[in-house]
This record gives sequence, structure tokens and C-alpha cells, in this order.
Amino acid sequence: MANNTLIETTVLRRSPAEHLAGEMAAATVTGERAVALREVAFATQVGLRAAPGTAGHQQLADATGVGLPAQVGEVAGDVTGTAVLWLGPDEFLVFAPENVQLSEQLTQALGDQAGQVVDLSANRSVLELEGPSAPLVLRKSCPADLHPSAFAVNQAITTTVANVPVLLWRVSEQTWRILPRASFTEHTVRWLIDAMTEFGSPEVD
Repeated sequence: MANNTLIETTVLRRSPAEHLAGEMAAATVTGERAVALREVAFATQVGLRAAPGTAGHQQLADATGVGLPAQVGEVAGDVTGTAVLWLGPDEFLVFAPENVQLSEQLTQALGDQAGQVVDLSANRSVLELEGPSAPLVLRKSCPADLHPSAFAVNQAITTTVANVPVLLWRVSEQTWRILPRASFTEHTVRWLIDAMTEFGSPEVD
């Protein structure tokens, strides 16, 4: 019975931007000024709290397999597997592909030590903006310095896009992941689609 319930739940679930997939695909720009937007649906996200220097912090660091980042902007691991994003001195977001079961494992690792493990997989949507024009699209409303010298690959910060608080993670030279709260997904997607429009127009000399 439990297995049947799990299958039914998986079939019925909907990601925050699923209904916008067609519009995102239609907004894709190709060529020298290429930029594309898509959703990374159902990623695993687990929030961690533990003070540096404590046993709980060390136990969670060991359990992630990649450690815990130590300073703002730092990411432990990378997008190809498990990654941990720094949110604050004692707050972190573990990010992994869909169906990676981390919450129970991390809870067991923390044990009775001071700290917190919370499954946040439904808390944020994950949008991926890719292409040489991606930083130009972001610069239209993101106040962060996106120059490569200031924002390197595999760094992540808390900032805003389209006046919405987001986590912004540069996962490769031309690829950015934008994580707004799920309730702000449609606003963020539609703003990004609108910001992409000019790059599909002929360049003016």
C-alpha cells in the first residue's frame, strides 16, 4: 500500500514552474547572444543549522560528504553531485539531484547534538539561466556584482532578482541557478522571459 501511495504521489506532483515550461522554451534565444531558461524540477534541498566548532557542525560536515562551507559565497561540492551553499555562519543549504535521500541521513548524523535538519525541497524552485547573455539578463535587476572576478564559478550568494529574494548560484561559466521561494516562481520566470526578449532581436549597430 505504501509503495502504491508513493507512485501515485509522484505522478500527481507538480513543480512550481511546470505550467511555464512552454513559455520558457519559446523564449530561448540562439546564436551569439544565446540565452535559455528552464526549471530544474524536484531537486533535493535540505536546510542545516549548526554552529561552527561544535560537534554537531562536524558531524553534519562529515555526513554531507563534501563538508560545510566556511564563508559567504562559498559552496562545498558542486552541481554535479551534492553541494552545500553558505547562507550564514551557522546556516547552510544542501542541494542534490532529485530523489537523493539526504534528510534522514543528516538527521541521524546530527543525533542529539545542537543543530537542525529540515527538508526544504518544496520551499524553493530552481531555475536555470544559461548562455553568453545570461549575466546581461540578470544585470537588469540583480544588484550583485556578476563580473567573473567578483563572482566565480561555483559561488552562491543571497541577493534579489526582479525584486524577489533569491539564492543565486553560478554553476558554470555561462550557467546560473536562481532559487526563489516557490510562491514567487511565476513572477520571477515571467520577468526573466521579458528580460530575455531583447537578445532575440537583431543587433543595432
